[in-house]
Amino acid sequence: MSMKLGSVTFDCVDHRKVAAFWSAALGRPIGDGGTDEYAAIGHGTQMAFYFQRVPEPKLAKSRSHPDFWCQDRPAEVARLVGLGATHVADHSWDDLTWSVLLDVEGHEFCVVQNNPGHQ
Repeated sequence: MSMKLGSVTFDCVDHRKVAAFWSAALGRPIGDGGTDEYAAIGHGTQMAFYFQRVPEPKLAKSRSHPDFWCQDRPAEVARLVGLGATHVADHSWDDLTWSVLLDVEGHEFCVVQNNPGHQ
């Protein structure tokens, strides 16, 4: 048996606001069929992102988070901050450098780049 990751789901107080941020960040439209409880990016086509409304705000650090790989981490971080993300910290280890960010509701994610000279 094999599995394939099909989606990442975010619990949100304001699912429309979070979906709009991720739509702009990923350059992918919010799909039709959203409701007062739910919105989606990429449903049924490629890696999907789901946003479901919950009554409680995020209170603690997430135990998991998505990493997004790019070629120009500083430029990508600046673009995401311009969309409303918060830049938390930068880290390097071995052949990687990554930035920790928070989306508009505090969901953690990282923007990762290979260090120069590494593939």
